[in-house]
Amino acid sequence: MISDAAPRTPEILRYAAFAADPAGGNPAGVVLDATGLDAGAMLEIAARLGYSETAFLTPGEAPGHHVARYFSPLMEVPFCGHATVAAAVAVAERTGPGRFTFHTGAGEVPVEVDQDGAGLLRATLTSVAPHTEPVTAADAEQALALLGWAAADLDPELPPRFAYAGARHLVLAAASRARLADLAYDFDGLAAWMTARDLVTLQLVWREDADTFHVRDPFPVGGVVEDPATGAAAAALGAYLREIGAVTAPAQLTLHQGEDLGRPGILRVVLLEGDDRVRVAGTAVVIPA
Repeated sequence: MISDAAPRTPEILRYAAFAADPAGGNPAGVVLDATGLDAGAMLEIAARLGYSETAFLTPGEAPGHHVARYFSPLMEVPFCGHATVAAAVAVAERTGPGRFTFHTGAGEVPVEVDQDGAGLLRATLTSVAPHTEPVTAADAEQALALLGWAAADLDPELPPRFAYAGARHLVLAAASRARLADLAYDFDGLAAWMTARDLVTLQLVWREDADTFHVRDPFPVGGVVEDPATGAAAAALGAYLREIGAVTAPAQLTLHQGEDLGRPGILRVVLLEGDDRVRVAGTAVVIPA
C-alpha cells in the first residue's frame, strides 16, 4: 500500500554557542531527531537555515550516545565544535546534565554538560587525538597573499602550522590586534586554496597574554565569510600551542571570538597532563524564534 503521508518535518532548534546571550557567540542549528533524513535533506535544511553549521543527531546504540552529522550551507564537515556544544546543551535541557558521547565523522567525542556559576548549561567536549603538520613556505606565502597580509604581519614566535583536532585548520598568528581586526580577503580564491588542502577554516589568532587569545575564522569553503565562534579550531589551536611549546599542560586558555562581528563569545580550552586530547568548553543558549 502506498502511503499518502507527507514527509516528516523535523524540529529545528536554534542555539547560540559559546555565549550567555543569544545575540553573541555562534548560531547553530540543532535537529535532535534526524531519523529518516538523508544527506541531501540535511544539506537542504542547513542551507535554508544559513548558519555556519547545523548538527543532526540520531540515536546511538546505548543511552547517552548519539550519531552526529554536521552540515554547513554548502557541505558536510566531519566535526563541528560549536554545534556539538549547542546540541549537547539541547539534549541536557531535555534529559538533564550528564555525560554524552557523540559519534562523529572524525571519531568518538565525549561531551559533559554541567552548570556554570551563573546557572547556565555548559558543555565540555573532548577532541579526538590531535596532530599538527608543518606549513611550506610556498603555502604560507599563498595564504598570506589571499588574506592580503604580509609576512611582517605575523608573530614570529607562533609560526604557521596546520593543526587537526577533528577538522583541519591553518593556524596563522597576527603580530597585532589591529592586523587581526582588519579582515578582508579573496573569498573565492581562498575557498579554492583551502579545498585543495582539505582545510575547514583558517584559525587567525593574536596572543594578548600567556593564556588569552583573540581569534577569527574565515570559512569560505562552507559558504560563510567568517565563523563567529569555532570549537573545532579552538581544539586545534590548543594542540598547536602545546606542540610548539607555547604552553605547557596543565593549562587553561581563554579565546575571545566574534568581537569583530558584533557577536562576542568565549571559548575555554583545557590541556591536561598525560592526555593529548583537547577539551573545549562553553555555554549555549536558545535563540528566540
